[in-house]
Amino acid sequence: MHLTQGQFSFLPPLTDEQISAQIRWALDHDWAVGVEFTDDPHPRNTYWDMWGMPMFDLRDPAAILYEINECRRAYPTRYIRVTAFDSTRGWEAPRMSYLVNRPEEEPGFSIVRQEGEGRHITYTTHSYATEQPPGERY
Repeated sequence: MHLTQGQFSFLPPLTDEQISAQIRWALDHDWAVGVEFTDDPHPRNTYWDMWGMPMFDLRDPAAILYEINECRRAYPTRYIRVTAFDSTRGWEAPRMSYLVNRPEEEPGFSIVRQEGEGRHITYTTHSYATEQPPGERY
């Protein structure tokens, strides 16, 4: 199973050179870049842990790539994503987001069927990763 979240998710993993090019594109649009990581990649888990602070003042892709690689060294078995925020209108909105690291083995998800009153059926997604405690999922 290969998690498909964010831009470029159906492509092979990006190289550092390709990541730097995407960061340069975001910086050219005056977007702040942040690095986040998690061990719970559920699509509705939008609150990933932040690696440092968003880099509002960094204008060099090499400095941001350095932070990505430091996060990779600290959390080699977690999902790591880069998100670019646009604050040009006075409010932050993510404009691009993509994975730059993933565990070697991705356990995947299951669909859970729930039956309610009046034959009402709902489905939810369950991440197999959450069956282990945080920090031990990969």
